[in-house]
Amino acid sequence: MRASTAFGLASWIGLLAAPALQAHDFWIEPSAFAPAPGQRVAVRLRVGQELRGDPVPRDPALIQRFVVVGPAGGEAPIPGVPDTEPAGFVAFQAAGPAMIVYDSNRSAVQLDARKFEDYLAQEGLEKISTLRASRGQSAAGVKEVFSRFAKSLIAVGNGSGPGYDRVLGQRLELVPEGNPYALTGGGELRVRLLYEGKPLAGALILALQKGRPEAKVSARSDAQGRVRLRLDRPGFWLVKAVHMIAAPRDAGADWESFWASLTFEVPGP
Repeated sequence: MRASTAFGLASWIGLLAAPALQAHDFWIEPSAFAPAPGQRVAVRLRVGQELRGDPVPRDPALIQRFVVVGPAGGEAPIPGVPDTEPAGFVAFQAAGPAMIVYDSNRSAVQLDARKFEDYLAQEGLEKISTLRASRGQSAAGVKEVFSRFAKSLIAVGNGSGPGYDRVLGQRLELVPEGNPYALTGGGELRVRLLYEGKPLAGALILALQKGRPEAKVSARSDAQGRVRLRLDRPGFWLVKAVHMIAAPRDAGADWESFWASLTFEVPGP
């Protein structure tokens, strides 16, 4: 293994062990959002905050699903070499909207009370904080298990056509109900949040733009799981949401969280 690869893997393992990871986002960052048909695209995984992230090498032990869905539908595995970065490579043969999909297995983390309460407030999970307070648990540390559900919408060729709004069966899933590649220069994007295939109401959904940390747009999902996000400029956008439940008995933890992300690029005028 090359020294740089070994260092990257060690850094990722260190991040997994760090409690601060639970307040970090996870997303897919392709080398091109609008490739030509047949163009090779590197699929990079990132963990960090405000779209400033560290590379995540490909780890088969963490991957539950890592696939590409082409414009015509149907899933194909994304090939790659374990313990390397980028995590994989894809090429799309047909023009139209395509999706890169990543689902992780569970990971576990221990958090002290202050860090846990801080991140509940940051991610809009005040209901969990209120529930802990009603149980007299606000000062108690927790063991949490979490999993990641990331998507990246790719516009192959001109990116037009159906398929941008496919529901792909993620445990927690962000579904664009408009094509962001049609928002020339910016505009309003409607997004729906699903948990186990059903609309999730009351969740905080946040949009961030790369290179502009002050450009944060947020809304709570309505009864149909929908929000409208005003994306005011072209560029690389991340939409994210977190949902938390009491951990099932088999998880061996107090709480279980699900982290969804969606990346895409709004084209310039």
